[in-house]
This record gives sequence, C-alpha cells and structure tokens, in this order.
Amino acid sequence: MTIFPDAFTELAVLLLFAAAVGALGVRLRQPLIVAFIAVGILVGPSVLGWVSANDQIDLLAKFGIALLLFVVGLKLDLHIIRSMGPVALATGLGQVIFTSVIGYLIGSAFGMTPVTALYVAVALTFSSTIIIVKLLSDKREVDTLHGRIALGFLIVQDLVVVLVMIGLNALGASGDVSWTQAAFTVLAKGVGFILLVGLAMRYLLPRLLHMLSRSQELLVLFGIAWGLALAALGVMLGFSKEVGAFVAGVSLASTPYRDALGARLTSVRDFLLLFFFLDLGANLDLGLLGAQLVESLLFSVFVLIGNPLIVMIIMGVLGYRSRTGFLAGLTVAQISEFSLILGALGLSLGHISSETMGLITLVGLITISASTYMIIYSHPLYERLAPWLRVFERRQPHRETGQDSVPHDAVPLVLLFGLGRYGNGIARALRDRGWRVLGVDFNPDLLRAGDAMGQRVMFGDAEDPEFIATLPLAQTHWVVSTARERHANLSLIQSLRGLGYHGRIAIAAQSVDDAARFEQAGADLVLMPFADAAFEAVDRIMGPEFIREEKS
Repeated sequence: MTIFPDAFTELAVLLLFAAAVGALGVRLRQPLIVAFIAVGILVGPSVLGWVSANDQIDLLAKFGIALLLFVVGLKLDLHIIRSMGPVALATGLGQVIFTSVIGYLIGSAFGMTPVTALYVAVALTFSSTIIIVKLLSDKREVDTLHGRIALGFLIVQDLVVVLVMIGLNALGASGDVSWTQAAFTVLAKGVGFILLVGLAMRYLLPRLLHMLSRSQELLVLFGIAWGLALAALGVMLGFSKEVGAFVAGVSLASTPYRDALGARLTSVRDFLLLFFFLDLGANLDLGLLGAQLVESLLFSVFVLIGNPLIVMIIMGVLGYRSRTGFLAGLTVAQISEFSLILGALGLSLGHISSETMGLITLVGLITISASTYMIIYSHPLYERLAPWLRVFERRQPHRETGQDSVPHDAVPLVLLFGLGRYGNGIARALRDRGWRVLGVDFNPDLLRAGDAMGQRVMFGDAEDPEFIATLPLAQTHWVVSTARERHANLSLIQSLRGLGYHGRIAIAAQSVDDAARFEQAGADLVLMPFADAAFEAVDRIMGPEFIREEKS
C-alpha cells in the first residue's frame, strides 16, 4: 500500500529524495551511482517501502539504459585505438580474459554453478567508462599518456560487452534450437541489421542531419528517437535494446554533429539512468546482500588488486614505465554500470538468481567507492608504492619515447568559433602561417562550406558548457570567437575559465561596450572587426606609394 496518492507525486518525492542523497554523496566525494543505488535501497521494500510505481520506473530505466549505450556508441573513437596501437587491444582483451578466467575459478570454488560463475566472472571484467572519464577529466588527465591508454582499452571493453550481450540474448532465445543454428540465425540477422544501418549512414543520415541541424532542439530529438528506434529494432530482431542503441550511436559517430549531440544528451542520459539505479536498488533484498558479504569482499579485493596488476604486467611487457602502467591500471579497479546491466539481463533471462544479482551489486558498490579514492589520489599512492612496482618495468621502457605528447598532426592549436566571412578569413590566414585550426559552428551550411575548403570543422554551440568540455582544450594555444552575440561570447569565456583552460582567448566585439565586458570577463585579446579593417585600410592607403608622393 503506497503512501502517495498517485504515481506523479511518488516520482516527484523520489526525485527530491535522490537529489538530497546525491548532494550528500557529492559532499562525501562519492560517485552518484553509489548514492542513487543507496536511494533505491532506502525507498525499496527493505527499508521505507515508498516505491509502488514499478512500471513507470522500469520504463524510464529502460530508456536510460538505451541512451547510455547510444552515447557510448556515439563517442566511439576508433582513432584512439589506432593511435595507441597494440597496447589498447592487448590490455583490454588481456584484462578481460584474465579477470574472466580467475573470476570463474573463484566462483566455482564458492560452489557456484557454471552459468552463475560465468556471469559473475564476466561482470567483473568491465570497468566504468563514465566514471573513469569523469575522474580523468576532473584531474585534467584525459590527454596524458596513461589517460589515452585507459580510454583505448575502455573502448575495447565496451565492444566486448556488446558482443557478450548479443551472445546472451542468442542463448536465451535459442530454446529447443541447437546452439549452432541459433548462432547462425543471430549472425544472419546481425549482418542484415548492420547492412541496413550502413545504407542509412551512406545515403540517409548525412542529408537528414544536415537538414535537422538547423534546429539544435530538433537534432537532439532526432538523436533520442533514432537511438530508441534502433533499440526497439534490436529487440525485434532477437538482440537487445542495448545492442540496437549502441549501433545507433556508432552510426552517428562519424558525423560532425556527434560531439554536440553527445553533450546535449549527457544530462538526459544521466537523468534517466537515475531510474535504472533506483529500480535496481528498490529490488534488492538487504538480507541477500548480507548473506553474500564474504564472497563479495573476496571478489572486490580481486577486482581492486588483480585487475590493475594484470594491466601493469601487460604494459610492462609492451615496454611502458611502471608509473604509466600503475596509473592506467587503477582505472580498471572497479566494475561498471554495464556489469549491473549484464546481471539484470541474466536475471531477466533466468540464467542467474536474485542472490547472484545482489552479489554483483555489492561488489559494484565496494569497488566503485574504493577505486574512486584510488584514482583521485593516484599520484601520492604511486609515490608510496613505487619501490615495489619497478618489477613491472623493463630496463629500457622504449614504448614511452616520444609518446608523452599527442601526435603533431592531431593537435588543433587554435579553436575557432564562428565560420562566417571574418572567421573563415582568420582560419585561412592561420593555416597559411602553419597553424592548425579546428572550426566550430552550429550553422550546417557554414560547416559544409568549411569542410569543402579542407577546414577541420565541428558542429557545436559556444553557449553549451558540456560541449566545451568535450573539446581538446589541453592541446589548444588559442580559442578565438567571431560570434556576434555578446552573451554567447561571455558564456564561452566563463566555460573556458571554469574548465581550467590555461591558453589564450581572443573575442571579436561589435562595440566598445562589448570589448570592455569581454576584457573584464577574462579575454586576453579583443578583436574589433570593423575598426581593425578600417585601420588596415588606412595603413594600406597611407603605404609606401603615398609616402613617396608626399616627399616629392
């Protein structure tokens, strides 16, 4: 019997309660995932018993999972894997295989059935891309060598988890059909699905996105609709909504709109994922969690220590320093939201019990909380452990020679907002002088024109702080804005300074009052297009020819 008069009031109270507990979690420097699962446990039947609108929460949770996989696919950067070479694949696949095998043996030693042990072992292999990227971004370490390596093998893990979900759905749907026949059917459907999406990428999506991008609200709406539509198609084909949503994201990952779209969807994704963790926590039985305490502690220690060790060993063999291996290895010292989604999938398919799901969740709570502190204090931790970590390093760590910086041709030294006449003129002049320029605009026609001239372009809005955070600010010497809107330029300056950008900022002003405001806000250089053009015209008029005539 619910204490709330209707589902709307119940959801409103749950959101308010989640915001309060989330604020407490942030104050205690805990990941919001931990806080939200705790909220689910508190409002569930084991404690307060507030949750009764299970259908509504479950539907919103499914939307959140689909958007999570969509954004992961949208941000799939194969260049990271290529640029990191063997280390991303070796550490990614090596850690997955090692954790799966050892985790399976530990599960079997606890008397688990082979299927249960396999689920637990696989769940232990995946690390949280969301948490790691957030922590590395907060520490300004995304563009460091260990940060790029970590992103590389996290992408490998994301690909593996999608393949695992496809396999599990095929296994669950096989029924009386032989496993070989079921696998062949899944392969045929998968090829057809990929072919269909490939045709859309080639002939439909570029033109459609160009048309829709004239309205950023419409572009975001299409992104959500496209992700959920392919998620539903994935379910119809016998895969899962996660696989369909992931493919939908990948289909848009090569477009110039992916970063702006991903930035706009991040808040929506995080909001909807709240319901997944609420639903997960509300369905947990605290008695079952307590019964799994010993097993969960052992599995947690294995994840916190074993996963970083295998990454350090592999990176040491490949020729990286122990420091790089240690800092990268700490990023796999937890299980991820994918592990919980995998467990929920296994529970829905009847492969594992609620006790096993409780075990996976408790391991997630322990490892996510502990690894957060390990990553935050990674450098002091390494200094204490450095004497014992030299064993993981070759005498000559040749792999690190010249890799502490981003490849020269991949570094955009100038970020240029606004690709109109003035902006394009600046871009051409900078390129002529050997500078690399990355242009940003939200006008699709200007983007297409810039791309046709060989200018690197990206769709985005200077007023969107989440989009600004996705830009390569650590590699940028100058940020130049030729936008006409005063509020857009002020928002850009504020976002750049808030993100810790240490380069220089040049802003084009339309009036003297705007110029004064930009300087006060923190601009290093204010450009006055019309005044500058007038002075240049006078300099040219009053050039050498005029001087010679005056002397004569």
